[in-house]
Amino acid sequence: MLIELRKGMTLHPGTFNAVIAPVTVMVSALNSNTDLQRFLFLYVSGNYSRLLSSVSRSSRTFEVRRAFTAHQLFTILKEVSHTVVLVEHDPTLFEGAETMIPQIAGMLKEVGRESLVVLYAPSTDPSFSLLMRQADHIIEIAPADDITGTAPYRSSRSSRNDGPVPCAQRTLEVS
Repeated sequence: MLIELRKGMTLHPGTFNAVIAPVTVMVSALNSNTDLQRFLFLYVSGNYSRLLSSVSRSSRTFEVRRAFTAHQLFTILKEVSHTVVLVEHDPTLFEGAETMIPQIAGMLKEVGRESLVVLYAPSTDPSFSLLMRQADHIIEIAPADDITGTAPYRSSRSSRNDGPVPCAQRTLEVS
């Protein structure tokens, strides 16, 4: 059981993978892989999902579970018996439950010993950064319009001597 994100970029069973990619890349990877219909697939989302409405779910082996709190996510992961587990990261689950992040990261790692586990987010945030520390592989796919990296930071604010701020220099905005 493999999931190919892009040509030559494949996720393997027995691993915990953190994937940061545009929604279109993940939807394409899930919909173009016909093998997924042969395996027990668990899709876990939080309070909202960016992917689920675009994913083809015609298989009887595709199960969807929703976690509305970090504790519910931990319980779902503890009960997993699927071949593939895709967790769509929802940072709102960890608001007020930051102490659960290391436990959930450990549980993702543990589930990844027996299954293909994918923790997915379209961009990083503090809770995702903490969760991905336990991952076997961290994969980041830049959007097509940002292929060279992050666009340079530009400030419309002038420097103290009323000259323009150099493009490479970053300044703190004071409110």
